[in-house]
Amino acid sequence: MRNIKNLFILSFIIISTLPCFAVDKIQVNNIRVELKTNPVGLDVLKPRFSWKITSKMPNTNQLAYRIMVAESQKDILSEKNLIWDTQIIKDSSSLFVQYNGTKLLSRKTYFWKIKVYTNQGESNWNYGHWSMAFLNSSDWKASWIGSDKISSQDTLIGNTRLSARYLRKEFHSPKGIKSARLYISGLGLYECFINGKKVGNGIFTPAQTEFAKRVYYNVYDVKKLLDEKVNTIGVILGNGRYFPMRTDSAIKTQFPRLLLQLEIIGMDGKTTTVISDESWKITTNGPIRANNEYDGEKYNANLEMKGWDCNRFNDSSWEKAQLVSSPSEKITCQNTPSIRTMERITPISIKELKSGCYIVDMGQNMVGWANVTLYGKKDIPVTMRFSETLNSDGSPYIKNLRTAKATDIYIPSKDGTFQWEPKFTYHGFRFIEITGAEQAPLINDIVGCVNYDEMATLSTFECSDSLLNQLFHNAQWGIKGNYRSFPTDCPQRDERQGWLGDRATGCFGEAYMFDQTLLYEKWLDDMQDSQSTTGAISDVIPTYWEVFSDNITWSSAYMMSAYMLYELRGDRQGIIKHYVSMKKWLYYMKDKYLQDYILTKDTYGDWCMPPENLSIIHSKDPARITDGKVMSTTFFYHILNMMQEFAVIASHPEDVAAYKDLAAKIKDAYNTKYFQSDKGIYDNNTVTANLISLAQGLVPKGYEQKVFDNIVTRIEKDFDSHVSVGVVGIQFLMRTLTDYGRPDLAYTIATQKTFPSWGYMIANGASTIWELWNGNTADPSMNSGNHVMLLGDLMIWYHENLIGIKSCGEGDPFKHFTINPYFAPQLTYLNGSYESPYGKIVSNWEKTGSVLNWRVSVPANTSALIYMPTSSTQHISMNGKPISKYSEIKVVKNGNNKVVLNLPSGNYKFTIN
Repeated sequence: MRNIKNLFILSFIIISTLPCFAVDKIQVNNIRVELKTNPVGLDVLKPRFSWKITSKMPNTNQLAYRIMVAESQKDILSEKNLIWDTQIIKDSSSLFVQYNGTKLLSRKTYFWKIKVYTNQGESNWNYGHWSMAFLNSSDWKASWIGSDKISSQDTLIGNTRLSARYLRKEFHSPKGIKSARLYISGLGLYECFINGKKVGNGIFTPAQTEFAKRVYYNVYDVKKLLDEKVNTIGVILGNGRYFPMRTDSAIKTQFPRLLLQLEIIGMDGKTTTVISDESWKITTNGPIRANNEYDGEKYNANLEMKGWDCNRFNDSSWEKAQLVSSPSEKITCQNTPSIRTMERITPISIKELKSGCYIVDMGQNMVGWANVTLYGKKDIPVTMRFSETLNSDGSPYIKNLRTAKATDIYIPSKDGTFQWEPKFTYHGFRFIEITGAEQAPLINDIVGCVNYDEMATLSTFECSDSLLNQLFHNAQWGIKGNYRSFPTDCPQRDERQGWLGDRATGCFGEAYMFDQTLLYEKWLDDMQDSQSTTGAISDVIPTYWEVFSDNITWSSAYMMSAYMLYELRGDRQGIIKHYVSMKKWLYYMKDKYLQDYILTKDTYGDWCMPPENLSIIHSKDPARITDGKVMSTTFFYHILNMMQEFAVIASHPEDVAAYKDLAAKIKDAYNTKYFQSDKGIYDNNTVTANLISLAQGLVPKGYEQKVFDNIVTRIEKDFDSHVSVGVVGIQFLMRTLTDYGRPDLAYTIATQKTFPSWGYMIANGASTIWELWNGNTADPSMNSGNHVMLLGDLMIWYHENLIGIKSCGEGDPFKHFTINPYFAPQLTYLNGSYESPYGKIVSNWEKTGSVLNWRVSVPANTSALIYMPTSSTQHISMNGKPISKYSEIKVVKNGNNKVVLNLPSGNYKFTIN
C-alpha cells in the first residue's frame, strides 16, 4: 500500500521510461512514510506537497513537519545552500503544502527531503528529487514539422480518413551521457521510438485539448535508450481529435504535426540538442493506412518498413519534412498521466457464426482494443468489427453505432501467424466479429486491452446482495471506460464527447471510486479554454462539438467539478484558478436570462426521464415533465451559494454580498411563483421539481418534511418505488431520501429489477450502465450501452450512506469523518473501503442472528465518529471486552437507538449485541 502520495500533486505529468514515480520509504517508531513523485517534467512554479502516514501504533497523529529543498544532492544531505526550508511547522495537515522558496528554473533538478513529527515519534528524513520542464516559450528551439500530403485513399470530407505520418532523424550522441531529456508533442497523437524501442508506456499521447488555446507536450528521461554514438528517433503521428473525424469542409482540415526537442548533457557538461526541423524525413506510405477513433485502424503489413526507427535505414524514398504552423500559442507540459493499458482480459467464449466468421465474447463491455494472434493469408484482409451487443442471429448489433464503423483491418504480408494491435483508435465493445482469418482463433489468441487514463482505484465494495455488487461493478467499468484524457459520454458510436451534464454531480461519485484529481484539473482548464468571449460555456468540452446552448444544468459542471476537488480532495487550486472565469459565466447567464429573478433558459429538460412506454426515449406525459425554468432557477440559486464560498477561497470577499443578495431574491421569487405551500409541492408536483427544490435549499423553513412526503408519495404510489426522475433529478435522489429518513426506499430503488431501474439493465445483460432506462427497446440511434449519466448520485450514496464513509466537512477532507452505514435488513454482510487523502478507511460488518461483528480501520492522523446501531454502550464490546475498558474510545452520544463513538486512528473489531 502506498501511504504517502501526491507529493507535488501537480507533478503527475509525465510518463517516463523510468518508473513513473520515484518512491522512498521509511519506518521509525512503527511509523511509515511513503512519498510518490515524478522525477521529470514539472512545470508548476509552486509545487504542492502532500503525504500520508501509516503506523502500527494506534492513535497516531501528526504534530509537525519539516520540508527542505536544495539544488544538489550534496546540499540536501548536508543541509547547506537550501532554497527552501519550512523549519518545523506545527500543523497536523498533510495536504497541499505549497512550495515557497527560490524561483524554480527551466530544466533544473531539485532535491528535497521531509520529516514528519508525531505523538508516537518522528520519522527519519525521506528523500527525493524532481526536474523542471520548460518554463519559457524561448526554451523551445524546435519547429513544428509535418506533411500536408494526401494519397488517393485519403478522405478529407465527410467520414474522413488519413494515413499515419512516419518521421525519423539520425543523430550523434556524446561519448559520455550524464542525462537526456526528450520534450515532445505530436498532434493529434504520437508514438515515439529511440533505436527501435518505444519511449514511455503511455498511449494516445498527448492529452487532447482545445487545440487552438492549449497544446500539451510530454517529457521523458531517455538516457537508457541512447547509445554513445549514432542514434535514431522515429515518430508515428496519428490523427486523434486534431484531424477531424467528421467534417463537411476540407478547409477545416488540420494535418498532424510534430514538435520535438531532445537535450543530451554529456559528462563534460556540454549539451547536444536534437530538434524537429527540415532536416527530418517523413513518409505517409507506412503500414497504418487509416486511423480514426470512430471508424478504426487499417494496417497493411506489406508496407512495413523494417528498421525505420533504427540506424542505417534507407530513407532515400522519404520526403523532406515541411515546416508547419504552430497549432496554438500555448504549448504547456501535460499535468495529467497519459492513457495506458490498465488491465487485460481474455474472452469467455469464441463461436463460429458461419464459415470463416467468428464471434468473440469478452464477457464484459469494455473500452480499448484487441491484441490478436491470428493466422492470416497474404493480402487477404482480416477484419475485426466491434459491438456492444448481438442481434438475435448472433451477428454484431451495430445500429447504435450511428455512422461509426468501429472496424480494424489487418492485411497480412505473408501466410502465417501474426500478432497485432492498433495504436490510434479505440472501441467500446463486448463482442468482436473476426473474418478473413485462415484458422479459428483460440481463447488465448485474443486479449482485451482495457485503456483509460492512468489513475488509482480508490474504493472496494462487496455485500450479500449480488445485484448491488454487479451494479457497483457496472458503474466502475462505465466510469473508467469513459476517461479519454477528458470525461466522455460514450465510447462506441460517432460521438464520444465531453458532455458536462453527465458529470455535474456524477464527478463526486467518481471521486470515491478513482483518483481522477489530475484528470478533472485538466478538464477545468479545457472548460476555461473553451469559454467564449461573452462568458458562455459549451455543453461539450473540449468543443469538438460546439454546443453553446446556455443550458445551466449542464454548464454548472464547471463549478461542480471544482467543488468536488475541494470537498473530496482538499484542493482549492481549481477554485482559485478558475474563479474569474466562473464569475464571468455567472453574470453572463444572469444578464441574458434572469427575468424577475427566474432563470428562464433551459434546453434539455430533465433529460431521459423514464418514459411511460418502453418503446420511446422521452416521456410525453405532462405529469412526468418538469418545467425547465424550475430546474435552471434552482441550479442557479445553488451555484450562487457555492460562489459565495468560492469568493472567499479565491480571495474575493467583496463579491460575497452581491451573490448572497441575488440568491435571496431568487429564492423569494421562485417560491412565490412555483411553491404551493398548502400542498407542499412545487409547480406540477413532479418528483424532480420537489426534489431539486428541497435538496438545493429553496424550501421555506418548516415545509421541508411536507415537501419530502410528497416526493415519497409520488415515488411509492405513482412509480411503484422505482426511479422517477431524469438526469437532473437523479443527481439528488438517493441521498435526499436517505437524509430525510427513508434509506429503505433508496435501497429499494437501487435493488429493483424491473423497468425503470439499474437492476433492469443488469437483468438484460448489462455489464456497464446504459444511456437509457429502456436501452434494450428504444431508438438505436440513442442506445449506448456504456454511459454514466444515469448514475446520478448513486455512487455517492454507495460510499457515504451504504458503506457509510463521509467526511465531516471541517478542515481537510477525511481528516475527521463519520462511519454511519445503512444496515439494510436485507443484507447479512457488507465490506467496503475508501482510500481517502489521509489513508485507507475500512468498514466491514457481518450480521449473525442478533449479533453484529464490525471491523473498522481509521487511518493515522485522522479520527472518526462511528455510529453504532444500538441503544446502549452496554451492548458493545471490543475484542471481547466492554468498550469502557478502552480509554482512547470516547462516547459522544448514547441513546435514541444510536451510540456514537469517537475513534482515534487504529484498527477495531466491535461486537454489538
